Amino acid sequence: MRPVVTIYGKPTCCLCDKAMAVLEEARQRTPFEIEKKDISGDFELLERYGLDIPVILINGREAFKHRIDPDRLAELLEGRSSLS
Repeated sequence: MRPVVTIYGKPTCCLCDKAMAVLEEARQRTPFEIEKKDISGDFELLERYGLDIPVILINGREAFKHRIDPDRLAELLEGRSSLS
């Protein structure tokens, strides 16, 4: 089964745009699903993630905040490393 990567962010977030670019590039090498979650209209998500976006989860577990390390992302997606 393909991994599912969820990105929490806002439409006008430059760090979110950069994170999406990293995810799209990684998806060229390792297939996975991307779920985009816009927090701007959800009070609970704004409370939880508002100052930390983008927040990236892999299979429901938090993997990154603010920026994605492409090498670490590849390790996680390929199963060469796990989230603590």
